[in-house]
Formats: sequence, C-alpha cells, structure tokens
Amino acid sequence: MTAFLFTGCGPSGPTETVWELVWQDEFEGLENQVIDSSKWVYDLGTDWGNAQLEYDTDRPENVSLDGEGNLVITAQKESYEGRAYTSARILTRGKYETAYGKFEARIQLPWGYGIWPAFWLLGSNFETVGWPECGEIDIMEYRGQEVTKVLGTIHGPSYSGGFGVGADYNIVQDRFDTGFHIFTLEWAEDYIRWYVDNDLFLTVRHEDVSGDWVFDHPFYIILNVAVGGGFVGSPTSSTVFPQKMLVDYIRVYKESL
Repeated sequence: MTAFLFTGCGPSGPTETVWELVWQDEFEGLENQVIDSSKWVYDLGTDWGNAQLEYDTDRPENVSLDGEGNLVITAQKESYEGRAYTSARILTRGKYETAYGKFEARIQLPWGYGIWPAFWLLGSNFETVGWPECGEIDIMEYRGQEVTKVLGTIHGPSYSGGFGVGADYNIVQDRFDTGFHIFTLEWAEDYIRWYVDNDLFLTVRHEDVSGDWVFDHPFYIILNVAVGGGFVGSPTSSTVFPQKMLVDYIRVYKESL
C-alpha cells in the first residue's frame, strides 16, 4: 500500500494525517473496455426515486474506458426501453464497502440543462432499512446548467431531499466542464469534510443534523450521470447530446495509525 502525508485544518485546528491507499481504480485499459467486474456492478433501470428520464444500461456506449486512462459515462438522447435517454450508473455494492477514510476522484464534468452527474456514497444497509435511514453522502453533485458550482450534501432521517445538510462550492474564473478537478471527502467518526482541488469548503458534525447521525457503518461508492429529475429539470432544446463525464481515477485512503 502507498502512504501519503496530508497537512490541513482539522475540526479543532491544524492536523497532520498520513493516509494509506487501500482501494483504487485508475481506469487503465483499452478503448471501449468494460469496467472491472471485481470492483464494480451496474444499476440497470430508470427513475431511482428521483423522476430521472434516462434508462441506465451496462452497454459500452454508455459506460466504458476511453483508452487514455479514463472511465467515460455517456448520456445519450435515444429511444431505449421506453425512455428517451440512456446513461449509466455504476457502484461498488458487494465489491467494496467501507466506513471512514478519504475518498477522492479526479473528474471532468459534462454540461447542459438537465444533466445531473454525481460521485457519492450510499449506506450498504439500504436494502434492509431503506433511504434515507441508510444515509447518503454526496461527495460531488452538479447541475449541468450551473457549470461553476458543485454541491456537497448528506442525507439522513429528517434531513433528506431538499432538507439535506450541505453547501455549494463556486469555482472562480473556471468551469467544471472544461477540465479535470479533484473532489475529496474526509469521513471520520465525528465529522465529514468536503474539498474541491484541496480547498476545504464544508465540515459537518453530529450537532449539525436534526436527526440521527447515520454515518457510522459501511457505505459503497456510486458514479452516475442522470438526465432530468426534480433536482435539475428536464433537458431543453439547448442541451447538446451526447454528454460525457470523464473519471481519471477514484482512490480511497485510510488513516495510517
């Protein structure tokens, strides 16, 4: 494993943490190669409770490697399984689930009204307790019509949906769709912190939520690009397809004791 020294501002002041790399996908492979089945599974279908318009598939046309070290999730406008759009949603459920640590991805985002990509975590007890009791951590969520802003949010009992606890990050003199940016989450027993390009923009602690703190058990990783839904609205005539989210890597670290 690889250890990294990270120096930053902790919840009580400056801290120095050594992080050990424990899980990663660098997305190295041939063009159109499918995702590594030892690390990822597909969610196939539509809606997911958010009134999304796309049908998520496992086709290389929607999710595959580009041969240049990136995963590409592609949203397309096409008729498929009764829907007008296709895309993909992949997750580490049953492959890699963990509590606490540092989660990091380097991503170039798509753009356009009604495009909704995300890098997030969902409680692995989702199938037994349901949502939001399982907990959800949105490391990066983005409206394609707002190309200079991303959101970090947590959802749990009594603070879910539009009542989630979080904040926006607005980039200065740049856009999230024209280059890669690093989205990072640090998750500990008593706090969760969000960064964009190593810039800390949000810290949430137990006392900041109105209900139970449900971030004390394993979660799995999800990457997806949704089309439509209540959070972003439907695509308009100005939305260009296809739209692609490029992911250079995902890495998970644990604190080295």
